[in-house]
Amino acid sequence: MNIKDLFKIAVQRKASDLHLNVGLLPILRIDGELVPLKKFSQLISKELEEMIFSILTEDQKKRLMSRRDLDFGHSVDNERFRVNAHFEKDEIGLVARVIREEMPTLESIGMPEMLKKLLDDCCDLILVTGPTGCGKSTTLAAMINYINNNQNKKIITLEDPIEFVFKPNKSLIIQRQLGTDIPSFASGLRHALRQDPNVIMVGEMRDLETISAAITLAETGHMVLATLHTHSAAQSIDRIIDVFPPYQQNQVRIQLSMTLRAVISQRLLPKIKGGRIAARELMIKNPAIANLIRENKIAQIQNVIETSQSSGMISFDRDLKDLLKAGLISEEVAKDNMKKV
Repeated sequence: MNIKDLFKIAVQRKASDLHLNVGLLPILRIDGELVPLKKFSQLISKELEEMIFSILTEDQKKRLMSRRDLDFGHSVDNERFRVNAHFEKDEIGLVARVIREEMPTLESIGMPEMLKKLLDDCCDLILVTGPTGCGKSTTLAAMINYINNNQNKKIITLEDPIEFVFKPNKSLIIQRQLGTDIPSFASGLRHALRQDPNVIMVGEMRDLETISAAITLAETGHMVLATLHTHSAAQSIDRIIDVFPPYQQNQVRIQLSMTLRAVISQRLLPKIKGGRIAARELMIKNPAIANLIRENKIAQIQNVIETSQSSGMISFDRDLKDLLKAGLISEEVAKDNMKKV
């Protein structure tokens, strides 16, 4: 069994992910469902180790064995993958996310037109949030792609690992990878100011240090694009504030009320005719939301989103109803996800 052949099959079958684990068949995730590749045999420990080691450098092998986890980018026949190698019950395993060759656009992923205005006007913090595998990285790439094609900016991306490789057009783009170009997201953000950026994209705000640095950069007049693993705009704001110790939280609320420009929360849903489509909530900061953040009345933000359709905001419920009306999702899918809002 050749690991490169499995990568190629993942691309051919239009899978989002490839899973390799000892004692199991190779598994693809297609349209959100796990699909075993039955024409292959179950993976044996030594065989899988050799397969994974065949695509690693010597330095990567050492890091994997010492840290027991490794994120890296890999290419097969010009197709790119975001790969995580790891250990489970002391056996090696791998998950590879397929990165589509075509560069995503805001139109191709169905983003509302309002986002273009935010990207044209904004010098603040814009968050893309949602669960794992909901397309956050693709949305960030589409945003960077839009800026690159329409604005004369210097863009710095901090990624783990680099996924979409951008070709500078109107913008200058510097892509830095965790582990090879920067030791941590927080370190990359701290030093970014000396690299004369207009836009900074950070793959994930994982910890207090990274979140604090991102907010500080937004305060200095830079556009900061970042992701969080949260399910709604209100939850995103709570998550950021809760990361800080209690004595700092009031100050952070004030900072967020000034620097947070918008939150895009999304989840991928099964389409009626196959494939998946994103349902989204879009919160755009206005004076009412800024005041609710300052006064720690985060729970009331949902009401503002639902009553501010005329200013470009979108609630999950409204977006689900629009997708249902357009015949893109089933009534069952719509109802099930309305319960999760």
